[in-house]
Amino acid sequence: MAVKPDLRSLSSDKLYQYIASLGEKPFRARQIESWLWQKNCTDFSQMSDLPKSLRERISQDFAIHPVQVDQIQRSVDGTIKNAVRLPDGMVVESVLIPTDTRITACISSQVGCSLDCRFCATARLKRMRNLDPQEIYDQVLTIRQQAEYYLERPLTNIVFMGMGEPLLNYSNVLRAIDRITSPSGLGMSPKRITLSTVGIVKMIKTLADDNPGVKLAVSLHSAIEEVRSRIMPINRTNDLTSLTDALQYWYFKTRSKVTFEYVVWKNINDRDEDINALVKLCKKIPSKVNLIEYNAIGDPNFEQAEPERINAYLTALAHHGIVAKIRRSRGKDIDAACGQLANKNDVAPEIPKKRIPETL
Repeated sequence: MAVKPDLRSLSSDKLYQYIASLGEKPFRARQIESWLWQKNCTDFSQMSDLPKSLRERISQDFAIHPVQVDQIQRSVDGTIKNAVRLPDGMVVESVLIPTDTRITACISSQVGCSLDCRFCATARLKRMRNLDPQEIYDQVLTIRQQAEYYLERPLTNIVFMGMGEPLLNYSNVLRAIDRITSPSGLGMSPKRITLSTVGIVKMIKTLADDNPGVKLAVSLHSAIEEVRSRIMPINRTNDLTSLTDALQYWYFKTRSKVTFEYVVWKNINDRDEDINALVKLCKKIPSKVNLIEYNAIGDPNFEQAEPERINAYLTALAHHGIVAKIRRSRGKDIDAACGQLANKNDVAPEIPKKRIPETL
């Protein structure tokens, strides 16, 4: 028996066309959208302001397939990692990251990844498929519910820094962002959303043209062509010269600074020439730098640089007026930190302090 498509996979225009094809008035589509995206209804029978005949007719053609949280792991620092089972049975991971001032949802955009960054556990997974808009949306919704339930605080920020490259699932990611930011959805400000990319040049320019109001982060890790190509093969086809051009275009179109994400490794990018190259690049692009603590994935070729070399980066960047800070990783004990998401679902989840509501 064929699986019915998710009604939420329809764009607003397609939904209105479908409702019109049933001979119904347009306001019925507005009602349905409210149930789907504001009230997060998962059962047509609950849509109480729709005629029963319409609910039954829709259920013949469509279903609602929310994601399911298979496992929850809780870190000693409060981080929560979810193993999220998609309707087709595949699994991605999402992370709730709490700090004193914010709660961030780190969400996935693809099952696996195709980019082969040498230092990233996710890159060792085969890319299986793109996530649909509603699957992305459901990750955010789940973490918002967890933030309110476990921490009694609201979700404040979203980062597309989980599994996959969001710019290689561009259309679905933007449709999800539209629902997340819409008053008829979760109503979050696009300024609270950061999209992280390894540097897909063509799509950075497309994102600048579309300008959904989100922030842009680039996983950089070296401003020297040879070094970056060695650790990030994408640089061979999207080199630093073309990336610089795209990021300058991004700022010209959006007036939004770029955040460079940068890990410093011992004997890879911890030399003075590496520091000087990064300073030179930052002078060309309005930007700030996050120096990220490295999270080991069992590869002996990558080792955290000595503290004095990381401090040398901070000193040089500050000297040239470039904002930089060290970003400490959270959730390392449950493999939830940057670069560690790899679907290690054989690990038994820690029992949460509260019973998980059925809606999560």
